[in-house]
Amino acid sequence: MARLILDGTVLIAAERRGKALDRIVADADDVAIATITAAELLVGVELADDARRPARAAFVQAVLDTIPVEDYDLSVARAHAGLLAHVRRAGRPRGAHDLVIAATALARDRVVVSADAAGFADLPGVVLRAV
Repeated sequence: MARLILDGTVLIAAERRGKALDRIVADADDVAIATITAAELLVGVELADDARRPARAAFVQAVLDTIPVEDYDLSVARAHAGLLAHVRRAGRPRGAHDLVIAATALARDRVVVSADAAGFADLPGVVLRAV
């Protein structure tokens, strides 16, 4: 059993291709998403055109109903601060949301699952499963 945290790229790809996450996530895996990922998905619903919005809203609601959301709390904030300081010192900036997802993974001892490996590569302590 793996403790996984899915980033938005994985979920968006699943929605667009109409594919289940079974290839990435085993039945025994403990899967979650970060609060910022929930926000990213909800923004996608808000920005969808009228024709696409109902299907996207249904998909996002199904994700939120079945996958637990890990909160951004003080332990995540501490991990976030450490990662933010690291990327600034290294001169290799990352997306703000990617750092929050990585920090959530660190604080909750989870493996990041992402289709955007560059967003998480070389972050200290962050384990990545690129798909």
